[in-house]
Amino acid sequence: MLRLVNLSLIVLFPIAWFAPLMRAGINLPLFGTSEISVISGLQTLWKTDVFLALAVTFLALFAPYLKTIGLALVHFDLLSPRLLPVLHLLGKLAMADIFLIALYITVIKGIGIGRVETAWGLYLFTACILATLAVGMLTERKILSRTAA
Repeated sequence: MLRLVNLSLIVLFPIAWFAPLMRAGINLPLFGTSEISVISGLQTLWKTDVFLALAVTFLALFAPYLKTIGLALVHFDLLSPRLLPVLHLLGKLAMADIFLIALYITVIKGIGIGRVETAWGLYLFTACILATLAVGMLTERKILSRTAA
Protein backbone atom coordinates (compact mmCIF):
# COMPACT_ATOMS: atom_id res chain seq x y z
CA MET A 1 0.00 0.00 0.00
CA LEU A 2 2.86 2.41 0.82
CA ARG A 3 4.39 1.73 -2.57
CA LEU A 4 1.14 2.58 -4.35
CA VAL A 5 0.59 5.81 -2.42
CA ASN A 6 4.19 6.87 -2.96
CA LEU A 7 4.13 6.06 -6.68
CA SER A 8 0.91 8.05 -7.06
CA LEU A 9 2.73 11.04 -5.57
CA ILE A 10 5.23 10.88 -8.42
CA VAL A 11 2.28 11.72 -10.70
CA LEU A 12 0.42 14.06 -8.32
CA PHE A 13 3.33 16.39 -7.55
CA PRO A 14 3.69 17.73 -11.12
CA ILE A 15 -0.08 18.25 -11.27
CA ALA A 16 0.09 20.20 -8.00
CA TRP A 17 2.92 22.36 -9.33
CA PHE A 18 0.81 23.56 -12.26
CA ALA A 19 -2.52 23.69 -10.40
CA PRO A 20 -3.77 27.07 -9.16
CA LEU A 21 -2.65 27.67 -5.56
CA MET A 22 -4.50 30.93 -5.21
CA ARG A 23 -6.36 33.57 -7.13
CA ALA A 24 -5.21 37.12 -6.56
CA GLY A 25 -6.71 40.39 -7.65
CA ILE A 26 -7.21 44.03 -6.73
CA ASN A 27 -10.17 45.02 -4.55
CA LEU A 28 -11.66 47.20 -7.23
CA PRO A 29 -14.64 46.54 -9.49
CA LEU A 30 -13.93 45.35 -13.02
CA PHE A 31 -10.59 43.84 -12.04
CA GLY A 32 -10.49 40.09 -12.35
CA THR A 33 -8.28 37.69 -10.52
CA SER A 34 -5.21 35.92 -11.83
CA GLU A 35 -4.36 32.37 -10.87
CA ILE A 36 -1.00 31.69 -9.30
CA SER A 37 0.60 28.25 -9.35
CA VAL A 38 3.92 27.03 -8.03
CA ILE A 39 5.35 27.21 -11.55
CA SER A 40 3.95 30.66 -12.39
CA GLY A 41 5.17 31.95 -9.04
CA LEU A 42 8.63 30.57 -9.73
CA GLN A 43 8.68 32.14 -13.18
CA THR A 44 7.97 35.53 -11.61
CA LEU A 45 10.56 34.99 -8.88
CA TRP A 46 13.29 34.14 -11.40
CA LYS A 47 12.75 37.56 -12.99
CA THR A 48 12.90 39.49 -9.71
CA ASP A 49 14.87 37.61 -7.04
CA VAL A 50 17.14 34.78 -8.13
CA PHE A 51 18.23 33.79 -4.60
CA LEU A 52 14.64 33.43 -3.39
CA ALA A 53 13.77 31.64 -6.64
CA LEU A 54 16.55 29.10 -6.00
CA ALA A 55 15.34 28.52 -2.45
CA VAL A 56 11.69 28.12 -3.40
CA THR A 57 12.57 25.92 -6.39
CA PHE A 58 14.47 23.59 -4.08
CA LEU A 59 11.74 23.62 -1.41
CA ALA A 60 8.77 23.32 -3.75
CA LEU A 61 10.09 21.07 -6.50
CA PHE A 62 13.28 19.24 -5.69
CA ALA A 63 12.92 18.44 -1.97
CA PRO A 64 9.51 16.73 -2.12
CA TYR A 65 10.19 15.01 -5.42
CA LEU A 66 13.62 13.72 -4.34
CA LYS A 67 12.06 12.41 -1.16
CA THR A 68 9.29 10.68 -3.09
CA ILE A 69 11.74 9.08 -5.51
CA GLY A 70 14.03 8.12 -2.62
CA LEU A 71 11.15 6.44 -0.79
CA ALA A 72 10.22 4.55 -3.96
CA LEU A 73 13.81 3.32 -4.22
CA VAL A 74 13.70 2.19 -0.57
CA HIS A 75 10.36 0.42 -1.15
CA PHE A 76 11.82 -1.53 -4.06
CA ASP A 77 15.07 -2.28 -2.15
CA LEU A 78 17.17 -0.16 -4.51
CA LEU A 79 18.28 2.31 -1.81
CA SER A 80 19.52 1.61 1.68
CA PRO A 81 17.03 2.29 4.48
CA ARG A 82 19.90 4.01 6.30
CA LEU A 83 19.16 7.05 4.11
CA LEU A 84 15.66 7.46 5.56
CA PRO A 85 16.78 10.28 7.93
CA VAL A 86 17.98 12.26 4.89
CA LEU A 87 14.66 11.64 3.13
CA HIS A 88 12.84 12.72 6.30
CA LEU A 89 14.82 15.98 6.29
CA LEU A 90 13.81 16.60 2.67
CA GLY A 91 10.18 16.21 3.73
CA LYS A 92 10.62 18.80 6.46
CA LEU A 93 12.19 21.22 3.99
CA ALA A 94 9.25 20.71 1.63
CA MET A 95 6.86 21.52 4.47
CA ALA A 96 8.64 24.85 4.83
CA ASP A 97 7.34 25.73 1.38
CA ILE A 98 3.73 25.30 2.54
CA PHE A 99 4.53 27.65 5.41
CA LEU A 100 5.90 30.24 2.96
CA ILE A 101 2.78 30.09 0.82
CA ALA A 102 0.54 30.44 3.88
CA LEU A 103 2.63 33.39 5.04
CA TYR A 104 2.31 35.11 1.65
CA ILE A 105 -1.47 34.66 1.69
CA THR A 106 -1.69 36.05 5.23
CA VAL A 107 0.46 39.08 4.40
CA ILE A 108 -1.46 39.89 1.22
CA LYS A 109 -4.81 39.57 2.98
CA GLY A 110 -3.53 41.68 5.89
CA ILE A 111 -2.47 44.56 3.63
CA GLY A 112 -5.99 44.86 2.30
CA ILE A 113 -4.94 46.09 -1.14
CA GLY A 114 -5.80 42.94 -2.99
CA ARG A 115 -7.96 39.94 -2.59
CA VAL A 116 -6.59 36.44 -2.35
CA GLU A 117 -8.61 33.26 -2.57
CA THR A 118 -7.08 29.86 -2.03
CA ALA A 119 -7.58 27.40 -4.87
CA TRP A 120 -7.68 23.63 -5.15
CA GLY A 121 -3.99 23.36 -6.04
CA LEU A 122 -2.96 24.61 -2.59
CA TYR A 123 -4.89 21.76 -1.00
CA LEU A 124 -3.47 19.23 -3.46
CA PHE A 125 0.08 20.47 -2.94
CA THR A 126 -0.36 20.42 0.86
CA ALA A 127 -1.86 16.92 0.72
CA CYS A 128 1.08 15.69 -1.38
CA ILE A 129 3.59 17.11 1.11
CA LEU A 130 1.71 15.63 4.09
CA ALA A 131 1.40 12.29 2.28
CA THR A 132 5.17 12.15 1.73
CA LEU A 133 5.68 12.83 5.44
CA ALA A 134 3.23 10.06 6.36
CA VAL A 135 4.69 7.58 3.86
CA GLY A 136 8.18 8.37 5.16
CA MET A 137 7.20 7.83 8.79
CA LEU A 138 5.30 4.62 8.03
CA THR A 139 8.17 3.31 5.90
CA GLU A 140 10.62 4.03 8.70
CA ARG A 141 8.35 2.31 11.23
CA LYS A 142 7.93 -0.71 8.92
CA ILE A 143 11.69 -1.06 8.39
CA LEU A 144 12.41 -0.69 12.12
CA SER A 145 9.88 -3.40 12.97
CA ARG A 146 11.34 -5.67 10.28
CA THR A 147 14.89 -5.27 11.65
CA ALA A 148 13.72 -5.76 15.26
CA ALA A 149 12.03 -9.05 14.40
